[in-house]
Amino acid sequence: MTTAKKTTPAAGRQGFKTGEAVVYPAHGVGRITAIEEQEIAGYKLELFVVSFEKDKMVLRVPTAKANSVGMRKLAEPELVKKALDVLTGRARVKRTMWSRRAQEYEAKINSGDLISVTEVVRDLYRSEAQPEQSYSERQLYEAALDRIVREISSVNKITETEALKLIEQSLAKSPRRAKADAEGEAESDDVQEEAA
Repeated sequence: MTTAKKTTPAAGRQGFKTGEAVVYPAHGVGRITAIEEQEIAGYKLELFVVSFEKDKMVLRVPTAKANSVGMRKLAEPELVKKALDVLTGRARVKRTMWSRRAQEYEAKINSGDLISVTEVVRDLYRSEAQPEQSYSERQLYEAALDRIVREISSVNKITETEALKLIEQSLAKSPRRAKADAEGEAESDDVQEEAA
């Protein structure tokens, strides 16, 4: 039987406190709404209650496990600037089966690391001049884009629409693959070979 009682709302654990925005790797940006104590199977556990408003989801994370599951504070503004710079770089697409690349992209998205998620957006971005994405590519692209939009809007204290515009401006500065193909440049410069 689970019973819940709230502890002092201002209490902080491992540097996290109530009301603070945090990043949970598998779900993106959420807010700690409370720190609760619950008794589960005879043991008392202290839990962060993390609310993901956009997803209409609430997650309870044991305070002792917060760091080991990858929960972290929002990125510093310098890291956000670095992430936007990553978007202006060349896409790096490995010459491997799509299923394997999709797994790697999924792992990067769920890592919770802002730079890794940004790399997925950069690599899967398609300009108007480029061919349409497959359904699975589009799903991964949108998941990664949603994660960085939420984090950038939280860090810079701007709306998600403004954060998306910042991201799109950075992507617009990147060398376009379609342009390179039209000029007959070799694509080998864009490709990282994988040593398996």
